[in-house]
Amino acid sequence: MTTTTGGEGEGELHASLPRSPTSCEKLEKQLEDFRNHLKDSGSLRQRIRGVATEIESTTGLIHSSLLLVHQTSFPIAEVLVKEKGQINVLRELFSRLSEIIGEFPGQYYRYHGDWRSETQTVVSLLAFMHWLEMGTLLLHAEAEEKLGLNSVEFGLDVEDYLIGICFMSNELPRYVVNQVTAGDYDCPCKVLKFLTDLHASFRMLNLRNDFLRKKFDGMKYKGGGSLL
Repeated sequence: MTTTTGGEGEGELHASLPRSPTSCEKLEKQLEDFRNHLKDSGSLRQRIRGVATEIESTTGLIHSSLLLVHQTSFPIAEVLVKEKGQINVLRELFSRLSEIIGEFPGQYYRYHGDWRSETQTVVSLLAFMHWLEMGTLLLHAEAEEKLGLNSVEFGLDVEDYLIGICFMSNELPRYVVNQVTAGDYDCPCKVLKFLTDLHASFRMLNLRNDFLRKKFDGMKYKGGGSLL
């Protein structure tokens, strides 16, 4: 009868066990994971920036057309009718952006900086157009509706909205000057009341964002202050 020595049995047992990865192999695996993660993240940012660039181009067209409202020979109503078609373009672009971010749940604010400034410009233009047509402030919910956004899935960041409103308010003094030149002497009072009410509303906010606070200060001095 043949017996197996203890040493031989232990050798066979060790040979059958899987080998534990070394520290070097673990590091290589981690770096490979990082590489794939960065590759995916970079690809996503490229897609986002592609849409953001189209948004920027569209807002450039809107801004160029809105310059006509400063010329009294162009009826404001005609300018606004033309630019409402561009709002549909923006709506489609933000829908595409929403679909891209929707593929990566919970990553909205991670990539938010890639379209933040474009969104602020969009809000500014929409708010100016709204004021020209209605004489009132474009509310956050109204801005979301115009852009087809959903606060639950892909909404309009509150700070982006507020900064956009600050940008819009800086456009009004120039508009007032041109309107007075054209003989509309009621315009300064109308704009001053709007900016005074807007300033009072902003004062109710506890502004922790330094950039937003600076824009609010700019609104005080460049906006209502210039009409006093």
